[in-house]
Amino acid sequence: MIEVNNLHKNFGKVVALQGVSFTALDGHITGLLGPNGAGKTTTLRVLYTLIVPTTGEARIDGYHTQRQRLNAQRCIGALPDSQGLYPRLTARENIRYYGRLYGLSGENLENRIDDLVKLLDMQSFESRRTEGFSSGQRVKVAIARALIHNPRNILLDEPTNGLDVMSTRGMRAFIRRLRDEGHCVLFSSHIMQEVAALCDQILIISRGQVVAQGSADDLLASTGKANLEDAFVSAIGTEEGLQA
Repeated sequence: MIEVNNLHKNFGKVVALQGVSFTALDGHITGLLGPNGAGKTTTLRVLYTLIVPTTGEARIDGYHTQRQRLNAQRCIGALPDSQGLYPRLTARENIRYYGRLYGLSGENLENRIDDLVKLLDMQSFESRRTEGFSSGQRVKVAIARALIHNPRNILLDEPTNGLDVMSTRGMRAFIRRLRDEGHCVLFSSHIMQEVAALCDQILIISRGQVVAQGSADDLLASTGKANLEDAFVSAIGTEEGLQA
């Protein structure tokens, strides 16, 4: 479970977050929806423990992301907006490297890699260097790397960005599978169809604040709109919605 309480984050004079609060539950998919610059990625980076909030706090399975950083890190698997694969390593070597960072080794590590290679259908390229991989192949390696230690909480920053239609369908099915296995899945997106199709809970973020939250049906009811796109524009304000 992920708990975020009154997060504020300033970068000098730039205000990125202004009191973001929410809870993401196990066995649920929670989506962060908002225009570019709304604060989605900043929120995720606080949860990754990459940045320190100006005020407020976040907890992963009860562990404070700053005071208990290592414990919190062990509870998350993250797919950041920049995947950061090592191009000279094969797909399998990239995954193995991160497994060792989490203390895995030997037969247990290799069996876990085998399971992820099969789960993500990576057999055809697991032994190739990642340099020159397609977007879909890179995302699969990055997800396997994030899941190598079998974390309870999965954080995904625009996981279908740059994927073709079939890869996108596969990714959405995989996210649903994580939810059905009891994981807490938190992901950001600006694709209305994707959020509506996947999410049990949707958080609409605008100008560093949560301006609406609930299921897709809840958001339609509260805004009086017929579709999620119109509800989104209504929640964040027409002008910003048109710019996005």
